[in-house]
Amino acid sequence: MAAEHAHHPGSHAHGHHHHGPAAGSKAPEGRLLAALVLTLGFMAVEAVTGWLAHSLALVSDAGHMFADAGALALALTAQRVASRPRTLVRTYGYRRAETLAALGNGVVLGITAVWVIAEAIDRWRAPAAVVAGPVLAVAAMGFVVNLVAAWLLSRGTDGHNANTRAALAHVASDALGSVAAMASAGLVLVFGWNRADAAAGFIISGLILWGAFRLVAQTVSVLMESVPAGVELADLERTILSTPGVKEVHDLHAWTISDGFDAVTVHVVLDGAAHGTDVAADVGERIRREHHVSHVTVQPEAPHLPPGLHSAERLLRKRKV
Repeated sequence: MAAEHAHHPGSHAHGHHHHGPAAGSKAPEGRLLAALVLTLGFMAVEAVTGWLAHSLALVSDAGHMFADAGALALALTAQRVASRPRTLVRTYGYRRAETLAALGNGVVLGITAVWVIAEAIDRWRAPAAVVAGPVLAVAAMGFVVNLVAAWLLSRGTDGHNANTRAALAHVASDALGSVAAMASAGLVLVFGWNRADAAAGFIISGLILWGAFRLVAQTVSVLMESVPAGVELADLERTILSTPGVKEVHDLHAWTISDGFDAVTVHVVLDGAAHGTDVAADVGERIRREHHVSHVTVQPEAPHLPPGLHSAERLLRKRKV
């Protein structure tokens, strides 16, 4: 339940959910660890088989799985770091560790894609003789392993944060890479077209690049404190201005602290018809209800005095003089 606090004079009101370590945080950690062990184990199988069978598709898929393993390890570490309570120095806690981990995952994906593209170009120019039978069998097993890992990561709702979704994106794209490796092995096996292996490398690199772009774009948006997805600043302003007692709005800001934890701060100029703390509380409640923002801070300000009118404080100072 959101808690509301009001202070007067010079009051501000804010409503928020205090997010400590999630009750189910152990569940996503367990799924991440299981997926990590599964991915690391089969990565070695793909790498060795791909090397012996001269298959770039399988070696690149193993490289993709290595990136997955790194992503999962980073995600697991970030999951634990993000669950730490806030401190006097880090007043929002360590929640953005998840965002930083997701950004790191995107960068790793991009580097992996560049390596695969370079290898695929060389293989296209000088195709190697691929031993397609073992490649097809191992790629099929890799596909199953990726499906199991994806299932582990997608179970339940408590682990669906940006960090876990980033790890899931790695695994899902790697499953598509396994399909490409299977298809290339089938073409080599049936038609003897060894360049199909290089073609699969290009396809896998495209999948990796797309995943990298999406992860980097999403995490950079959070780190640059952009307006949260699904929240329109103009709609927020209309909601605030429609609140009884509000005359003007300024210094309106909306951003994402971490996945599922959006924040809004705003200064509202009162019209004098209602008490400032009541207006601030009403504005905060409307924003939470209509825009689903978890942390709202509203600063009410006294209405501007018409020319010729002076505040009581100023009149008292003149009287003392």
